[in-house]
Amino acid sequence: MSRRRTLGTKKKVALLVSAAAVAGGGAFVMAGTSNASQSPQTAAQSTVCQGLATALGNNQRFIEGQRAEPDAQSAARIANREAVIAQIKVQQKASGCVVGESAQGSQAAAGQPSQAASPSAPAASQAPSTGNAAPGNATAGQQVCKGSTVTLSGEAGAPAASSNQFPAGTTLKVTNLDNNKSTTVKVTSVSGSCVLLNNAAFEQVREPGKFLIRRAVIEKVG
Repeated sequence: MSRRRTLGTKKKVALLVSAAAVAGGGAFVMAGTSNASQSPQTAAQSTVCQGLATALGNNQRFIEGQRAEPDAQSAARIANREAVIAQIKVQQKASGCVVGESAQGSQAAAGQPSQAASPSAPAASQAPSTGNAAPGNATAGQQVCKGSTVTLSGEAGAPAASSNQFPAGTTLKVTNLDNNKSTTVKVTSVSGSCVLLNNAAFEQVREPGKFLIRRAVIEKVG
């Protein structure tokens, strides 16, 4: 008789545990659904979304430039950047951002170094004493693109950078002043920014969860 009561008690406990597990699972699903139903954030509302929007805008600007002045490699470059844009949109959706939102960073345009000294660049006051130079005239060890923000291209591969101001083979050092992490990379292709890091290079200097480096020092080192 005692044994039957013990078995009955165990069955009741097991049923209660199972019911609790189901209830917990249901609560988790509801929580996930609630988060998913929130309105997407814009670049103005989120640093993550701003970084992704900037990356998207930079790639779109690069494509526009290739279409305006095409060469023998333009079709391949455009196809590559369109794939990058598609991946950035996937990241925007996963991060809860407005998918397809595009923005341009504060990078200086080629031939217009004066734009680099914009008020939105607090990094200027913390720049190293190597001096600042227009990109085309910079020598090894000089800071360039003063005031530029840095984001990612979305491209895979070994750490590298693309640029609209330095030829392939140029070596640049990018330092994130918010965490003092640096990466030294070679320019391998053209982009719409002073320096655009690929995924591997950006990962070396990024802050967790961020797709934009607001306070950066960029140096030409070779």
